[in-house]
Amino acid sequence: MSRAALDFMVFGEAYFFRKPNMFGQILEMEHLPAINMRVMVSGGFVMLQADGKEVEFDQDEIEHVLNYDVEQNIYGVPDYLGGLQALLLNEAATLFRRRYYSNGAHAGYIFYTNDPNLTEEDEDELRAQISASKGVGNFRSMFVNIPDGGEKAIQIIPVGDFQAKDELEKVKNITRNDVIAAWRMNPALAGIIPENSAGFGDIEKIDRVYTSNEIRPICQLFSQLNETLREDRRFGWREVAVMAEVT
Repeated sequence: MSRAALDFMVFGEAYFFRKPNMFGQILEMEHLPAINMRVMVSGGFVMLQADGKEVEFDQDEIEHVLNYDVEQNIYGVPDYLGGLQALLLNEAATLFRRRYYSNGAHAGYIFYTNDPNLTEEDEDELRAQISASKGVGNFRSMFVNIPDGGEKAIQIIPVGDFQAKDELEKVKNITRNDVIAAWRMNPALAGIIPENSAGFGDIEKIDRVYTSNEIRPICQLFSQLNETLREDRRFGWREVAVMAEVT
């Protein structure tokens, strides 16, 4: 059941193989991985195998639990799709930050010199030092001495200021809120550290509301399996502490 529940949360649907006895009564359900399941145009289902082969099932052999979609009723659709772009933005911002620091040039800069006292050998040495500063261990200091050089004989002109313009922290916070909203989850249940001293409130009350509003409707959706199972094999949901459990 936990595998089927995870399939439902990720794909918006779950598949079960109905196991009958010799009298045609369904005694148990076997979970089938949703990522491999396809609905056949001619009716029934097919499960894709790792070796490229397929296993076909008749329509009455599979119990298909799905989250209804208004555009089609073939496959289920997960609730979090609306927040997918925010999730991708979060990923892109994080990867950019990593590449920014790994690069060492930090979005690039112009090393500008206009002093006639700078010899060609000095220029070659500066080029070598700048090239060596890229990559791992790029935070290095450089000493340059130009006798009789002017005040602005050497200047470092940044091409882009990552800290000021990218605003990574703001991007991360906004996308985090969007993702939590897409899952309709309270921040206290997502392991997020509160930014104020008051916190998020009573965690037990929050969990009870979340269980009532989010978990229980999914449990009721899975209860459609009882319509197929033999009466003495049907299951029910009970509350243990504040977590839903199948019996």
